[in-house]
Amino acid sequence: MNSMPEKPTRALEDYLAIARRRRWWIILPLFLGWAAVITASWFIAPKYRSETVIIIEQQKVPEHYVVPNVAVDLQGRLQSMTQQILSRTRLQGVIEKLRLYGVGQKRADADSLVERMRQDIKIDLVPVPGRPGELSAFKISYSAPNPRLAQQVTNQLSSLFIEENLHNRQQLSQNTTEFLELQLEQARKDLARQEEHLRDFKSKYLGELPEQQQSNVQILSGLQTRLQAATEALNQANQQKLYLESWLGQYKSLRANLQAKKSSNSASPPVLYEELDRLRAQLVDLSARYTPDHPDVLRLKQQIATTEKLAQQEDADITSGKSSRSTETVSTARSMADLQSMSPMLQIEGQVKANQLEIANRQQEVRALARQIENYQDRLNLTPVREQELASITRDHEQSRTNYESLLNKKMQSEMATSLEKREEGEQFHIIDPPNVPHKPYWPDRFKFSLLGVAFGILLAFGTAALVETVDGRIYREQDLRALVASPVLARIPLFHSSEEQQKQQQWYRGLETAAASVLIIMIPTMTLFTYYRG
Repeated sequence: MNSMPEKPTRALEDYLAIARRRRWWIILPLFLGWAAVITASWFIAPKYRSETVIIIEQQKVPEHYVVPNVAVDLQGRLQSMTQQILSRTRLQGVIEKLRLYGVGQKRADADSLVERMRQDIKIDLVPVPGRPGELSAFKISYSAPNPRLAQQVTNQLSSLFIEENLHNRQQLSQNTTEFLELQLEQARKDLARQEEHLRDFKSKYLGELPEQQQSNVQILSGLQTRLQAATEALNQANQQKLYLESWLGQYKSLRANLQAKKSSNSASPPVLYEELDRLRAQLVDLSARYTPDHPDVLRLKQQIATTEKLAQQEDADITSGKSSRSTETVSTARSMADLQSMSPMLQIEGQVKANQLEIANRQQEVRALARQIENYQDRLNLTPVREQELASITRDHEQSRTNYESLLNKKMQSEMATSLEKREEGEQFHIIDPPNVPHKPYWPDRFKFSLLGVAFGILLAFGTAALVETVDGRIYREQDLRALVASPVLARIPLFHSSEEQQKQQQWYRGLETAAASVLIIMIPTMTLFTYYRG
């Protein structure tokens, strides 16, 4: 008796019995909850949304001919334009122009009105199918309590976007062209400075430049050939000098011997013939060892010829001396013979002077050629150094020239692109769907409110039925009685009604239930469908 009996569990039949027993607590809250929600939706201020679609048209001239100079991508430019158009200044102008959000708003509420208008504006991007990240169009919509006002504001916003896009592209294109002009002017000055530097370098080191190396080598080779020829000529002149000096010395010595023998009245021809024999013996000896063109051989031949000539003159003098008839005639003949014998010596002395002059000229020529060769050798030695310096200067000059040509080409393309933008033939925004006049509000969605009301009514109905069932102290099942009283149930006394009472009570309940069910079945779906089709 003291132990607490376990709480009986409920089966599906028990819950169905509760639903039948509490059917009024289910029907009425369901209807009232739905009615309250749907009624409240009719008191919410409606909002109409007007929408327009703006397509992004590419430039009319193919990009193969005119490359756009607006480098900002479309999505980035669209975000920038959105920030500019949704700025406080722009939106305040639209609010004042169209007198939005009521008349007579205080100036202090300007910020709140701008923020409210931003919330009413919606911008959706339309990507290209199959090309993620690339845009083909975008949508602009605006929400207002008046459908005509929503259309006007949407039309105004679309005009602002089109004008802003045109202005931004022209401004960006013009700024790009101006920037390229400034860069081109700087590149032109830099190129002129590099050209002047290159020109000064070539003028300063003329003859030492790498492109002149081949000509310097050829000139140096020619100078060396000339130096070799001049050196050989100088050597020959020196040999000729020795030969002439030796010949002159021998001739003077021979002449002195002859004069001494003449003064002692000795016969000259035998002495000359002895000298001839000696010279001829030397010639035979030298001919056996050297060629006929050897200088010593030639010198001996010349000496032999001179000695033979002197011997002939002496023989003539002797002969003329014996046949002379007077002393004057003999003296005169001897004077003429002396003059004739001195003419070969004078010739040799003249050749010696000419040889000395030739040697001086050859020496001067050799020195001049040596200086020129040294100069060209210095040039060739400095060519690698000048080549490195010139390579650095030429590299800077080529970079400046390449940069100038590149900027010049870009500037010309940018000017064409700017002209294209000014003629409004570049990338443009065009409206393909004009702002519409909405026929029904998008808010509140009374169809959804009706469904929400049904859900709220169901929750309210089952919550109310569960609450009533919980607080009801009556016992409807034998299991509940056993849970309260430990004694067994001996008998049950059912509730007895007369047949007339039972019939009347059943008719009344059935009529009421039929009416309530009809109202629920007809009214709730009807109102839901009505709100769906009529907004």
